Amino acid sequence: MAGPGNAAPVIIKRKKAGDGHGHHGGAWKVAYADFVTAMMAFFLLMWLLNATTEKQRKGIADYFNPTVPVNRVSGGGDGAFGGDNLFSEEMLAQSGTGASATRPTDERQAMGVSGSDDAAAEQKALEQLDAALKAVGGESMTMERLMRHVVTRLTDEGLVVELFDLPDSPLFDAASAEPRPVLRDLVAVVSEVFAMAENRIAVQGFVRTYPITLIQNPVWDLSARRAQAARLLLETAGTRPERIQRITGFADRRPADRDPMTERNNRLEFVLLRNHR
Repeated sequence: MAGPGNAAPVIIKRKKAGDGHGHHGGAWKVAYADFVTAMMAFFLLMWLLNATTEKQRKGIADYFNPTVPVNRVSGGGDGAFGGDNLFSEEMLAQSGTGASATRPTDERQAMGVSGSDDAAAEQKALEQLDAALKAVGGESMTMERLMRHVVTRLTDEGLVVELFDLPDSPLFDAASAEPRPVLRDLVAVVSEVFAMAENRIAVQGFVRTYPITLIQNPVWDLSARRAQAARLLLETAGTRPERIQRITGFADRRPADRDPMTERNNRLEFVLLRNHR
């Protein structure tokens, strides 16, 4: 039996894990993924800058703003919700593609809404036409006398130009649809102003109430015939026929004066319609 001094030595071999072509780690993959993501974001940004308007870009910026709940443009009002309904126009965050309301407020409408821009531009154009028509009265004494027959107003339907009878100066011969010279001159002025726009036109006729003792009440037929006569005058003055959208006779159903039988209720309305009408 061999003694302890004659025991064979124990040899332990340790293999290194990195022999040969070892693994170098995955950091390069993370860096490459970040690079690809950054490039995609860059090209997306370039596309957005080229394909959007300034207001739309503002809307997109507001969308990514961390203060959206109280954002002046896109968020939920002056406070968290300001006491308003969650689904109201003022509460819904807007992404710049459009607002849900037909006429959102200037402070809270979605930025970049082309429809809102068009509506604002159209409103401004109608206001300018209204001012141009009112300015006609200052050109001469004759025009000033003519413009006594005219009132204008801006409504949701459009610019309404109302021509009405005066006690000493009716627009039509009595109880007929035969226009008098004063009406021909007035319609020529209206046609000239309306030629500054391309909007469609509606013509509406109204008459006063006649005594109930009449066997046949002429109000419906008379209001329609007067509206038709006004249309012909408008076209004769230079308005293109295709711009006429409708002709309507309202009889005595919408009096302008409390007294339904007064001459003030004999009137015509020329409406320069808004584009969405």
